[in-house]
Amino acid sequence: MTHTDGAPQGFFNKDTAGGIVLIVAAFLALIINNSPLSSWYTALLDAPVIVKAGPLEINKPLLLWVNDGLMAIFFFLVGLEIKREVVKGELSSIDRAALPLIAAVGGMMIPALVFVGVNLSNPANLDGWAIPAATDIAFALGILALLGPRVPIALKVFLLGIAIIDDLGAIIAIALFYTDNLSTTSLMFGLGGFGVLVALNRLGVRAITPYVLIGLVVWVGVLKSGVHATLAGVMIALTVPLEEKDGHSPLESVEHGLHPWVAFMIIPIFAFFNSGVSFAGMSFASLLDPLPLGIAAGLFIGKQVGVFSFSFLSVKLGLCRLPRGVGWKQVYGVACLTGIGFTMSLFIGTLAFDTAEQLNAVRLGVIMGSVLSTILGVVVLKRAIAQMDTNISDVPSRA
Repeated sequence: MTHTDGAPQGFFNKDTAGGIVLIVAAFLALIINNSPLSSWYTALLDAPVIVKAGPLEINKPLLLWVNDGLMAIFFFLVGLEIKREVVKGELSSIDRAALPLIAAVGGMMIPALVFVGVNLSNPANLDGWAIPAATDIAFALGILALLGPRVPIALKVFLLGIAIIDDLGAIIAIALFYTDNLSTTSLMFGLGGFGVLVALNRLGVRAITPYVLIGLVVWVGVLKSGVHATLAGVMIALTVPLEEKDGHSPLESVEHGLHPWVAFMIIPIFAFFNSGVSFAGMSFASLLDPLPLGIAAGLFIGKQVGVFSFSFLSVKLGLCRLPRGVGWKQVYGVACLTGIGFTMSLFIGTLAFDTAEQLNAVRLGVIMGSVLSTILGVVVLKRAIAQMDTNISDVPSRA
């Protein structure tokens, strides 16, 4: 993994291709669930999968194995990225972290307020307030990377910082607001495993196998506790050693090896299982129902307003400064791209709601908001880059 100005280039390159695979998987789900194969799609999601070992039994439909199991690996990768960035990356100092941190706070707060405003008269929908507050890190970076090498690397790092802080905010929201029927016995079991992992880290154990095996114990404990199992992935990631020894960092090695599997398998599978909106019985008026409208407006309007306004005010007030070579038009374009909430927004939607009608509305709102944000973000950034190129070409050359 190579770095330029602190940015992992391999990360951006993988996300470009991974974003394309993600889009293909989502469109495939849409097509299948609105075709004669719709019953097959539903049966696949509902297929029972049982794992039993002695008195321990986990019995879930395949959809929940994807959302609770595979997504725990996704959150494990997110946890690795957060730890690396906080310890020695773009979030390791106040100077570097200030702007993306403030922008991300605006990008979480304003979309949530927009959603609540749209759904005030529908109390049953208010559990979905966090859905438009999340940014899809792979999708957004993939779109930005598709604009080509003329995009300043500092702009990519800015977007990466916002998305990672967004992910951290989503993790906190899931832990605090989307946990019910808490089993303290199972939770203590999981926390006990986490304590063992912390001890391994403190003792300098650098082999990955013990972290994986004990990590499975942590995942089962958290799953059975009622706290969402994906949070176990973050807990485990925070214990993986980052420090280099003999030129080798266990955390960076795992992150580098795991990223292609997440980008090209786990996230596309999640997208396929969770983005199959059924348009049966739906009309244009369905787009204006409070739940999908609140999500779409939160992502498309709330995200760009929150990220850009908080960035602008923080710079004007002298709290932080723009990255070198980045202008306000480019910041606005990135603010639009943060409205791509796809993976994380869909995931939070599965935690907030459980009826088929509500989940379909969530998918519709997330897709609407993400598509609109993508289109506007690409248009704004293309014009900003073209203007930058024109300004450069207008500078007289020296003999």
